[in-house]
Amino acid sequence: MKQCTHADALPHPEPAPLSDTCLVCLADGTHPVQLRLCLSCGHVACCDSSPGRHATEHHKETGHPVMRTFEPGESWRWCFVDHVLA
Repeated sequence: MKQCTHADALPHPEPAPLSDTCLVCLADGTHPVQLRLCLSCGHVACCDSSPGRHATEHHKETGHPVMRTFEPGESWRWCFVDHVLA
């Protein structure tokens, strides 16, 4: 089974969220479906089910590999590089 090769290199503790919503969606006048938190820098962005797919765009622009859900009651993480739950 494929594993994330990036989780061990993430900062501890994880970075504080830089906002409480996707600021790009807010600026565009759209609403995020769900939010993701970048575990490298604390950037908050919308998921791929949202019109802007800003979490994926953040990964493409920065190379930051792992984001976690920023939804209440959820704790999973996704590695964009390895394409697995981290």
